[in-house]
Amino acid sequence: MRDMTEGSVTKRMLVFSVPFLFGNVLQQLYNTAAAVIVGQFAGKRALAAVGAASPIMNILTFLMVGITLGTSVLISEFFGAGDREKVREEQSTALLAGLIFTVVLSAAAIFLIRPMLFLIQTPNEIVPEAESYLRIIIAGLVFSFFYNLLSSSLRAIGNAMMPLLFLFLSCALNIGMSMVLVGNFQMGVKGAAYSTVISQAVSVLLCVGYIFRRVPVFRFRLRGLKINTELLKRTVNYSSVSAVQQTFLYVGVLILQGAVNPLGVDAIAAYSAVTKIDGFILAPTDSLALALTIFTSLNRGAGKTARVRAGLKNSMAIGAAFCLPVAFAVYFLAGTLMSFFLKPWETKALAIGAGYLKAMALFYLFPAVTNSFQGFFRGLGRMDITLGATVIQIPVRVILAYLLVGRFGMSVIAYCIAVGWLCMTVYEAMQYRHYFRKGEGSLMNEQQEEPQKTEPRM
Repeated sequence: MRDMTEGSVTKRMLVFSVPFLFGNVLQQLYNTAAAVIVGQFAGKRALAAVGAASPIMNILTFLMVGITLGTSVLISEFFGAGDREKVREEQSTALLAGLIFTVVLSAAAIFLIRPMLFLIQTPNEIVPEAESYLRIIIAGLVFSFFYNLLSSSLRAIGNAMMPLLFLFLSCALNIGMSMVLVGNFQMGVKGAAYSTVISQAVSVLLCVGYIFRRVPVFRFRLRGLKINTELLKRTVNYSSVSAVQQTFLYVGVLILQGAVNPLGVDAIAAYSAVTKIDGFILAPTDSLALALTIFTSLNRGAGKTARVRAGLKNSMAIGAAFCLPVAFAVYFLAGTLMSFFLKPWETKALAIGAGYLKAMALFYLFPAVTNSFQGFFRGLGRMDITLGATVIQIPVRVILAYLLVGRFGMSVIAYCIAVGWLCMTVYEAMQYRHYFRKGEGSLMNEQQEEPQKTEPRM
């Protein structure tokens, strides 16, 4: 585990963000592997079904990610202050409360699958496949919750490498099983869904085994698990805002899917592919934001405000250095990237997707700034600001998309997203300036003596 409160800020940010980067890339592989394998072995219609189901699946998944994000911020703060007992209590509280929430969410979602598919105007010809895919994924949500909680807890105390290793093994299993179930046994979208759930269950087992062997601060006995009501209030305060933000974001994605679906199966298949490609492109800035959240929380707990502000600047610079060359590559290789998902004779879908990617490549620099702001404010515990930024950008992109897609085609969605990012960036910059101008940014007196560590670093 690395001490984020000492040493070069740039070096610490770079080294700490690398595991997050690979983790995000692997997480994208979870989704993309299913799309590529289904598209190549089961055809355009099956790919469109997975694409239509993905926004619904993402809403459910990122509800849980929002919950675990709030937990990780508190764990980082307690760990940075040296309070190991609070770390254990927070982990126990999040585990029990989150499990109850996940079970209730899964039960409700099972009954709402078909209404949600019809709400986003999913073509009738792909509804049965999309529904069967979602039923299997929802049945396995509990594994997704446990993995996200345990891996985010490890990262919150500076251990980003082991969650990355477990995710790599799980992803390899997912791809291998998908090839067998979809390719060899011709199970279609069901095979892709089963592969995802089983591989997530394996990643949970790996996390639990590692924690019990190597991370005493997170070890627990079933009899010792309990909910600390005071910590639950703080966790709900942080997590509920994060969960609402993530849900609002992916409801926006879901509604955007509704703007694409009336354009037909070719557009749906193309949109399914380009969203997966976007996920890979944006993974580094998402990774920097995650790393910055933990970096900010740890240094906030240690009372080191100057390092907090330096972390934000470094995150933006690193993100911009990555996004510029990638944007050029995507623009000139758009057709090649689309060919991974669709067969050569599906020319209409290929052309639609390539046009979208060329438009989106013009705006990839925005996330380097806005995602860094998001990670910064999350690390400070200012979830209200991150939520506000999302509430601003999603309606902008959705309203513009519904006004323009019918006239200009799917590519215009890229411009709608860019306008949303611009509005989000302006709002976050204003909040940053206001936050430090008011003196709130002092967080802790920089001259204050560093809190005594009750235990040595692990």
